[in-house]
Amino acid sequence: MSEKIVKVQLSLGMLWFTGWLFSLGFLGLGFWTGLLALIVWPYYLGVGLAG
Repeated sequence: MSEKIVKVQLSLGMLWFTGWLFSLGFLGLGFWTGLLALIVWPYYLGVGLAG
């Protein structure tokens, strides 16, 4: 039997997660707003950087 080796790439996911955590701290978002930022992350970054 031949075995298939599955390689999981975590680097891109970890980079995204690190960026999301940085955004939470940089923008001073609370828990629920940070949870919403999972979906609309670019919006919160745009608002935070614009003003």
